[in-house]
Amino acid sequence: MKLVRFTISEEPEILSGIIEGSTVKEFTGDLFDARTLTGRTFPVSDIRFKAPLIPRHIIGIGKNFAAEGAEKPPVPDMPILFFKPLGTVVGPEDPVLLPRGTEEIKFEAELAVVIGKTAKNLDPAEADGVIFGYTVANDFGAFNYFHPEGHWTIGKAFDTFCPLGPVLETEFDYRSARMKAAVNGILKQDSTMERIITPIDVMISYISRFMTLMPGDVILTGTPAGSEAVRDGDVVDCYIEGIGHLRNQVKAE
Repeated sequence: MKLVRFTISEEPEILSGIIEGSTVKEFTGDLFDARTLTGRTFPVSDIRFKAPLIPRHIIGIGKNFAAEGAEKPPVPDMPILFFKPLGTVVGPEDPVLLPRGTEEIKFEAELAVVIGKTAKNLDPAEADGVIFGYTVANDFGAFNYFHPEGHWTIGKAFDTFCPLGPVLETEFDYRSARMKAAVNGILKQDSTMERIITPIDVMISYISRFMTLMPGDVILTGTPAGSEAVRDGDVVDCYIEGIGHLRNQVKAE
């Protein structure tokens, strides 16, 4: 099931819907529980996609993919984790703004996992049971704001630095996910989950040890090799087969 948030030209408010073929069926109610169809439908071609959810928390992981052909390191006892504030979230086609005084930022195409149940102290084998769905993410970072002691928060936290979309897909096998990214039409990333270092089930289990996971929490699962700096005017396209295509342009603030 492909869930979306969207706008149409006739109405200013953001609507919710389910995509079936080339049609969006509007619903109201809770994304994770009681959805009620309104009876209204719209052609997909007539909607503008927004971020498919408003997250509760956003947790990212760093240095979580090995380059193609390189030996994968062992799963670390303590993964590199960080939070991104909710102001980072934008949707497809929304601009990603360069911070003032910053000429370049780094894009990172990622699979985003959306939690659908409250959970604490999970075993890895229980992780799949709390996943609600998946979307495409682009985890931007301003590396000139990374603290030399390892502090990533500011560099990851600027408004617009977490595009999500276009859909929230509830039926997806993340273990076979393939991620691609292009900058101005030139392919930069192309990798599968086979190169992940801390697997998603282990990642969810680890996070659940120090915080209670709740519906709407978004976990960014890391980016393959090939991400690089982008500048004003560059267009970044992120693709995950089975979910969709997320496009954003970088613009000076």
